Amino acid sequence: MESEVPSSTWWTSPTFEAIKTVVYALLIALFIRTFLYQPFNIPSSSMEDTLLVGDYLFVSKFSYGYSNYSFPWSPNLFSGRAWAGQPERGDVVVFKYPARTTEDYIKRLVGLPGDRIQMIDGVLHINGVPCKMERVDDFIEVRDDGSEIRVPKYRETLPGGVSHYILDSKPDWPNADNTQEFVVPAKHYFMMGDNRDNSNDSRIPDSGVGFVPEENLVGRADVIFFSTNGKAQIWEIWNWPWAIRYSRFFNAVG
Repeated sequence: MESEVPSSTWWTSPTFEAIKTVVYALLIALFIRTFLYQPFNIPSSSMEDTLLVGDYLFVSKFSYGYSNYSFPWSPNLFSGRAWAGQPERGDVVVFKYPARTTEDYIKRLVGLPGDRIQMIDGVLHINGVPCKMERVDDFIEVRDDGSEIRVPKYRETLPGGVSHYILDSKPDWPNADNTQEFVVPAKHYFMMGDNRDNSNDSRIPDSGVGFVPEENLVGRADVIFFSTNGKAQIWEIWNWPWAIRYSRFFNAVG
């Protein structure tokens, strides 16, 4: 008796199965990127030495809930935030640059709605109280030519007890070390870079940052998963042996 062999159809072909696998993988990646974690890399020195140029990190999208800016291409789906979580003072936050919302910025949240924020002689004051500053060992900045620069470094403690390191490379920097008092409006936040004299942030007039609206928040920076010294991109595997900073892998951001 002859056995009957079923004829192959397009939806059971190996090519179609491969296409389905790729589509499923893309949908899963899109779900993770939109609702759970999104990878970012650090292109500038404004958050040194918390974050260095060449760091790659995961940002938790669910920490603060979701807005239009949580989705690829920022579609205008709704106003405000859904399932909004309350950011905490001291969080390192990725947000959409208010002056040009196609760009992502990353800074430390130092001012909550209703807070009074002022810089006096390089010291951050929150609600009239100066933040504690402790001098620690200098940060060593290595230039492209291999030369080193020593930058004064401090441990700053915010109200509530969150401590982090800041850099102060330009004492008495106009418009940054001494400012007016800012009162943070409702549903807005005040952001500053840890590299205080090399950061375009809420202190700086005409910076385009100003008070950051809550809907501009993208997520909280949680962990560094990869890092190079800036001499290799993540895909340039051939340059990894000379560029990877292994000591920064899986460091919590804080």
